[in-house]
Amino acid sequence: MLVLSRKEGQSLIIGENIKVTVLEVKGSQVRLGITAPESISVNREEIHYKAEQKL
Repeated sequence: MLVLSRKEGQSLIIGENIKVTVLEVKGSQVRLGITAPESISVNREEIHYKAEQKL
């Protein structure tokens, strides 16, 4: 696992067309903004696994 440190307003790029930006850090909570093509599914981990279990 790659571990990166970012501050509010900073971003990282995944592949050619996915951008993750740290919008806000409040205590133990971090708000992220994710820009990705519509063809890429973006979900929280718990939602992803819940959807898989329904299949």
